[in-house]
Amino acid sequence: MKRSYRQHCAVAKALDVIGERWTLLMVRELLLGPRRYKDLLTGLPGIGTNLLAERLRELEDCGLIGRRTLPPPAGSTVYELTALGQGLQPALLELGRWGAQFLGGPSSSDTLRPVWYVVSIIATFRPELAHGINPTFELRIEDEVFRVRVHDGEATIAESSAGRAELVLTCDLPTFLALLAGELAPIEALEDGRIEIDGDRQALLGFYEMFRWPALEAREAATKGPADSAGLGDRAVSCKRGGRNRSEQPWRARATTSPSD
Repeated sequence: MKRSYRQHCAVAKALDVIGERWTLLMVRELLLGPRRYKDLLTGLPGIGTNLLAERLRELEDCGLIGRRTLPPPAGSTVYELTALGQGLQPALLELGRWGAQFLGGPSSSDTLRPVWYVVSIIATFRPELAHGINPTFELRIEDEVFRVRVHDGEATIAESSAGRAELVLTCDLPTFLALLAGELAPIEALEDGRIEIDGDRQALLGFYEMFRWPALEAREAATKGPADSAGLGDRAVSCKRGGRNRSEQPWRARATTSPSD
């Protein structure tokens, strides 16, 4: 029988539902859309098949996920978040922001997957820099392809080709992480051949400014006086719409057509 805190408290009740090991990581895997059982096993290295099956049953019983069979020719059974499960996204992104301060560099035994870091950029999206523009980006990291779409001050991601995009960025995972962390400047990476783009440099800079990790801002603030860095904590890092200074408009680029479109 599943354990319970047996406390009439909303936090305790939430933990009764999602507090078991692996549960929130399963929600993370489903944020981008439906997953087959074997996809979840791949995305959750270290979980056993029996434990995964048990957790899936528990989440179905709680109404957080559902399952359905895809139409032919696929015919696969997939799991996906319900509306109730999707309501965990803001909390999960906020938990990721908080956990980033403990992240450090990966150890030799750590698994790294591109999808985890693409999800992270939704948590650090700066909507104030997207005022008046609705760009679409395509990220090709290792052998995975992602679409990042900004519309009406909100950012969404999906595992698919973007079709028409302002920027198609191709690189390996270490380079992508170095860009997000501010350890590698985007133009430097382009000129060194560590990244390839289909689109102009301003679109690359626009993506970088909108989605780079805030740790870079913290390092920049450390070199400034208190008066210069006092507003750092007020920067928008959620995926909700925000205001901006007129001078912050980074770019306006024409869309390019993906070769796969």
